[in-house]
Amino acid sequence: MFKKAVDAKSHQRLSGADRKKLRRTIRDRFSNASDALLDLILPPKAELSVSKYPNRVLVYGLEGECPMFFDVDGRGRDIFPTVYALWRVPELLPAFVLKGGDVSRFMLGGADLMFPGIRIPTEGLPSFSSGEPWAVKVPGNPAAIAVGTTTMSSTEALKAGLRGKALKICHYYRDTLWESAENCHVPNAGFLEDVVFEDPALFLSGRASDSSEVDPSVDPGNMISNEDMGEVIDADTASPGVGQPSTTQNDGADEITVQLTNDLSELKVAETYVDESNIEGQHSLCVEEVDALLDKCLLQALHTTIKEKDLPIPGSTFWSSHVLPCRPPGITLDIKKSSHKKLSKWLQAKASGGLISVKEDKHKKEVILFSVNRNHPDYMSYKPEKKKVDKTGHSTNNVSSEERVQKSLEVSEIYKPSVHVNPIFASVGAETSRLYTASEASEIVFQYVEKENLVKPSNKSTVTLDATLCDALFKGAIKKGSTYPTEIHKKDLGQTFIGRMQAHHCVTRGNNTVVRKGALKPIQIMTERRQGNKKVTKLSGMESFLLDAETLASELQKKCASSTTVAELPGKKGEEVLVQGGVIDDLAKYLVEQYGVPKRYIEVLDKTKR
Repeated sequence: MFKKAVDAKSHQRLSGADRKKLRRTIRDRFSNASDALLDLILPPKAELSVSKYPNRVLVYGLEGECPMFFDVDGRGRDIFPTVYALWRVPELLPAFVLKGGDVSRFMLGGADLMFPGIRIPTEGLPSFSSGEPWAVKVPGNPAAIAVGTTTMSSTEALKAGLRGKALKICHYYRDTLWESAENCHVPNAGFLEDVVFEDPALFLSGRASDSSEVDPSVDPGNMISNEDMGEVIDADTASPGVGQPSTTQNDGADEITVQLTNDLSELKVAETYVDESNIEGQHSLCVEEVDALLDKCLLQALHTTIKEKDLPIPGSTFWSSHVLPCRPPGITLDIKKSSHKKLSKWLQAKASGGLISVKEDKHKKEVILFSVNRNHPDYMSYKPEKKKVDKTGHSTNNVSSEERVQKSLEVSEIYKPSVHVNPIFASVGAETSRLYTASEASEIVFQYVEKENLVKPSNKSTVTLDATLCDALFKGAIKKGSTYPTEIHKKDLGQTFIGRMQAHHCVTRGNNTVVRKGALKPIQIMTERRQGNKKVTKLSGMESFLLDAETLASELQKKCASSTTVAELPGKKGEEVLVQGGVIDDLAKYLVEQYGVPKRYIEVLDKTKR
């Protein structure tokens, strides 16, 4: 679910009522979620935020820190804790334990959990139902590495011989949801870049006890037997365990400690889950410092993210999508701690200084940002900070170039030989199973004309039709009783021949190429009038051009500053995007400029002018 990075549509702070609703939903979903446990995950005095994504996923988190819960369908029925939440409260979810740490490599690569990779406790497989949320852990490490839902009940699993998929993984350590945290961290030294092993702290603490005894900090169900170890990982690479001589265990522990120290040189290991020094620094900010930070973030946003085409923009959207992302990492920006106290008063204060112009929407009771004075002294004197290259080494330019590749479009019409023209292709030795462009197909028929010497000697622009060529061009197309033609002009030969072939079309966008039968159907944009004088613009047929309806709706919402929805077409395959307002010309222009759709493949119909 979080394998690929997707930008959130909006970020907003939760109100008091929404906080209570979220806590109530979590308590209903998880039987172990007591008020005391919830206070550890969602502290009462901490600011909570929700991020909305184009695929309807909602992510709840501590503002300026980590995501804690995510809602798959946005309705509260399928809400899950993140690994950050489980690191704080491990008992929130029951957990499957892997047979060995090496199995975690597959989990961190995005694979689902299979029953052969699970360590079955001595008391037997625990009882569970299909669709229950479960966590995944490795032996000797109490911290979860993934979260998912069971695909079958324990009874069904036993009947299947403990084969097949056990858990459909929704979120795992090092996916994009984990990386979205502003202070990414790991719970212990067992978490490496692409694999998770036992916690060295727990392992080394067991060295003080007799080597023949079982480590009391590790659940007996998590221990790996020699037989199980042989099934999952190679014995040479397995971590030293119980039952080995103490000298071997000590030497293995030293090697693991050195290896973990080297591998974790660039990873931030958090002893506590909240950076207390950072919070103290935030609370120590005086009102003047918060005001200065607000001004800096405002100027940074006006320089780097706000373009003229984005205006006008609601104040809440400007705050969540432009101002907040410009704050320094790890800093919580709270308008209530400034001298203005409210977002509307802050924007109006900047408007009175001439930097921006705003207007209050009395119906929505919100301030709208209309324009930016880019000749203002404050704007001209500010030097925007350059964006840092992320840890993977890809700059924003690389991302934009990848987006341009994805938005590039190539459309071509191709043709396949039919039973009518197959004799012509066979005569010149051409394949009848491949696809041809229009020029290639025309070349085939002219090769046949040249081979059979069918050009009329008295008129070089006319081709005489023999029986094979006449059947290829006109058999079944001439009415009964009519005379078949005996010759055809060269300029009509190629088009007539192509018309007797099976039409196909090829669409290429980025690295994706699709070939379909039939002619390419155009995108339809239609504006119609609904209740009263309200207009709505419908866009359908985008699937033929490899456009995702959800992504397109999210972009059009920003482009047209209107609400957008995605609905299934009645009785047809595909979806349509509905945009509030009569924006038919804007949509057509956007498809041509941003996605390279040729104008001839866009049909426009305005029913409001009838």
